[in-house]
Amino acid sequence: MRLVPRLGSGIPLVARTHEMRRLRAAFARAERREAGAVLVSGDAGVGKTRLLTALGEHVTAAGGLVLTGRCIDVRDGGLPYLPFAEALAPIGSSADPLVAAAVRARPALARLLPQSGEPEPAVPGEHGQVSANEREAMRRPRPEQDLGQLQLFDAVLGVLTEVAESRPVVVLLEDLHWADSSTRNLLSFLLSRLRAQRLLVVASYREEDVHRRHPLRGLLSELVRLATVEQVALSPFGTADARAFVEALADEPLAADVVADIVARSEGNPFFVEELLATDADCRDLPAGLAEVLLARLERLPAETRRVLRVVSVANEPVSHAALTAVSGIGELELDEVLREAVQHHVLVIEGGNYAFRHALLQEAVYGDLLPGERTRMHAAYAARIRSVQQGRGHDAKLAFHSLESRDLVTALPALLRAMDEAEKLGAPGAALRHAEQALSIWDAVPEDGRPEGVDELKLLHEASYFAGTSGEPERAAAFARSATEALKPEMSSDRAAKVWRRLAEALLALEGTLDEAVVAMDKAWALVKDAEPSATRAWVLATRAGFQRLVDRPDEALDNALAAVADARTVGSAGAEASALITLGTLADSAGDAEEARERLRQAVRKAHHGKALNVELRGMYFLALSYDDQAEMTDALAHAKRGVERAEESGLAWSSYGLELRARQLYLRYLSGDWPAEDAAGRAGRGVSSAVAARILANWALFLVARGRFEDAAKLLPGLRQHWVADIQIALSSGDAAIELATWRGEHEEAVRVTEELVAWLEKMEPLLLGGIRIVTLGLASAVARAAEARAHGDQAAAERMTEAGRRLLEHARRCAKDGAPRSGTLGPEGRAWLARAEAWGSALEGPADPGLWAAAAEAFGYGAVYEQATCRWHQAEALFAAGAAAAAVAPLEAAHAVADRLGALPLRDAVRDLAHRARVDLPGVTPVSPHPVPRPMADPLTDRERDVLERVALGRTNRQVGEELYISEKTVSVHLSRVMAKLGAGRRAEAVAIAYDRGLLAAPAPKD
Repeated sequence: MRLVPRLGSGIPLVARTHEMRRLRAAFARAERREAGAVLVSGDAGVGKTRLLTALGEHVTAAGGLVLTGRCIDVRDGGLPYLPFAEALAPIGSSADPLVAAAVRARPALARLLPQSGEPEPAVPGEHGQVSANEREAMRRPRPEQDLGQLQLFDAVLGVLTEVAESRPVVVLLEDLHWADSSTRNLLSFLLSRLRAQRLLVVASYREEDVHRRHPLRGLLSELVRLATVEQVALSPFGTADARAFVEALADEPLAADVVADIVARSEGNPFFVEELLATDADCRDLPAGLAEVLLARLERLPAETRRVLRVVSVANEPVSHAALTAVSGIGELELDEVLREAVQHHVLVIEGGNYAFRHALLQEAVYGDLLPGERTRMHAAYAARIRSVQQGRGHDAKLAFHSLESRDLVTALPALLRAMDEAEKLGAPGAALRHAEQALSIWDAVPEDGRPEGVDELKLLHEASYFAGTSGEPERAAAFARSATEALKPEMSSDRAAKVWRRLAEALLALEGTLDEAVVAMDKAWALVKDAEPSATRAWVLATRAGFQRLVDRPDEALDNALAAVADARTVGSAGAEASALITLGTLADSAGDAEEARERLRQAVRKAHHGKALNVELRGMYFLALSYDDQAEMTDALAHAKRGVERAEESGLAWSSYGLELRARQLYLRYLSGDWPAEDAAGRAGRGVSSAVAARILANWALFLVARGRFEDAAKLLPGLRQHWVADIQIALSSGDAAIELATWRGEHEEAVRVTEELVAWLEKMEPLLLGGIRIVTLGLASAVARAAEARAHGDQAAAERMTEAGRRLLEHARRCAKDGAPRSGTLGPEGRAWLARAEAWGSALEGPADPGLWAAAAEAFGYGAVYEQATCRWHQAEALFAAGAAAAAVAPLEAAHAVADRLGALPLRDAVRDLAHRARVDLPGVTPVSPHPVPRPMADPLTDRERDVLERVALGRTNRQVGEELYISEKTVSVHLSRVMAKLGAGRRAEAVAIAYDRGLLAAPAPKD
């Protein structure tokens, strides 16, 4: 996997905006002769070097002098003043006569600096290591060893003060935790005498290495009491920033599971993220280089401490003192001292009275370093202790884990089954599935007399299929269900066999393209119970069969079977089966146009399913209830029911079951239509562990938000991966296709938009002819056909104009056929379908001449049912048509209405298009400052380089990174690097924000008005 180039520690600076502002503020004070110091602390790899590097770039851009020195890890002897010698080397070799005079005036300083012909101190590697030859060269006795320290200290302070008279000076000292005593003394002297110099000292150190007895600890406690010294602590990324960092580093889209795994394992440490990501796409194994770095920290600890750390690593969770005593075999008092050593060196932390590794990857590294024999023995010891203590939540899962790892399968199998049942009760189907799969994997290896009573392989397969389906893995649910049918034996009861075939039918129903196979499975289930007496199994089969018959457009048979299911269910008291049948009766009523009866049936079904604890049926009822209101464009009620359904799915642990997913996808789309746009990207991500097709269902809807908000690069990165999932769910094709067409249209790539539209329409016709969603798709493509035809006419390309006009006619005709011959769920075309058809007719009016303002007004009115973004888009085009028709006064109101919505939603492309139209029409929009036609003079203190400005100017014009690179003849990656630096300098978190700040500060000339 390719990565973007690393910058220091690889951390994107925008994630450290707060810390960077503090450092810049300290530098600003130094410029005003308020000298100061900042101590930057944080774990290894958290981004200290990158932060200091960025500060150095900022200082250099502002005309300051940056002096950098680094300490290195030399265990067998110190290197006196190494970081100061490195930092002051540029002063000693400076050609500036004033600086040279300042150095000559201080003989003590001259002895510290490299002599003529002597090499400068080596720059250490990434982890502070140097070669043996370099270390030996730096060990040479220096002349300052026989010079009084005070003279040397005064010389360093004096030369820095004098140089700072001509320009502000920033001294950057890295890795103070490795500093020798002389360096610490000089630093203490320097910081205690900061007064009115134009001087800033910034020093970094690893907090995890500065344990209680570390010599730097005492110095830090003294320094922080000085008024001129402040502290900046760098924490690991939070989840959102870590996720953004992973996605920014990856050169290709990553599966949601992979991203979540890297975020969790790295715990937000940028260096760990890079190392994990650089390994492979799955990142399951700890990289050897990272493991060595982590284990190197432990080499300095006593052997007994390392032994106990190995014991802790096997626990795989925070472990109690009593458990460590039992498993390690070390006495209480000795164990106390060993644990104290580990805690003081920041290897272990105390969580709720238990001990855990400070970082999960350190636990992985220690565990991975165990020998096979000791690993097995320790797991067995933990399992023995778990069996001996009182049972509680998670007891069986822990016992199963350690028994599996120690190969005690007879103990592991029943423990797994108990853990599976517990996970189901706790609403954790994903965990239940893992336990079921583990039980299946060892089933044949456990002797028959060691298997629990009442459980066989068929039951486990049935359970695994159910848990896979309810945890967002429909493909695996179908695979387990198929295996269960293959495991059926002739001597098994028809009741049990019917359950197996019904489970297969339900599992197949969640997949695209398997309806015929599902109907066959359902018929087999029905044949097994058709002539049986009423029972819960028969009631369930009838209810499920009724639902299938409705899907294959056999409403009369569906009605008969649903009523029979209700009768059987009431006879045997199966509330879940009755609720399932009532849902089918409700959906049949909706299709017949009786919304009132439909909703009453559905509400009754939801209540019965809730009381009968049939959670999946309850969610199904809530989904169809929300859909009933959605069909009639009753947006408020539809959103409310979808929201309640999502909340119920989440609290019951079924968030990613079939109908949990449908509810979430429907809620997200309704929020898009209604203008209730989520602020966080988390709304567009699927849960961890779900299949790629399930994740794509949510991401396809999220792509609509990305395009509408102008996040074109994010959308372009996402959409190709969604294309492969069209066959998994037709809704993925509709939503992602919609986003792809709109993306191409906003980018002005109208030929591409028409091509994508025609490709998608052809695909839809093969899958489900005259689908009503096709009206929306062809209408979006029709917009680009009209725009491209107009462009071609303007350039005299009559052939292209005729080709696009003909394509537009075909698309318009397809929209009309979908509206006329499609099959609405409620029997008649609903408000949403009518609105999109009106919009298609409005575009059709512009195929060969000016658009009809009246048709655009009708389209805008049609979207008034609550689709605020689509209505705003229509009002923009209505204003365009009115201006073109010479009705400028009438155009102002729809233009202002469109701008108000786009501005509120943050729909940047629409907002900018409306503003551009207003500017060309000489209309002042409320709350928008008119754009000056004259360039703003560039300020004197300009932080941007010429190349950075070239990049930002093209970004301001809407170019992608690739387009910018092509125009400037540089790589796309180089463009990304320049943009990162620009955002860092301007304190911006996004490209658009950087452009806005640059305009506000006059760093970019305002765009000239278009004729």
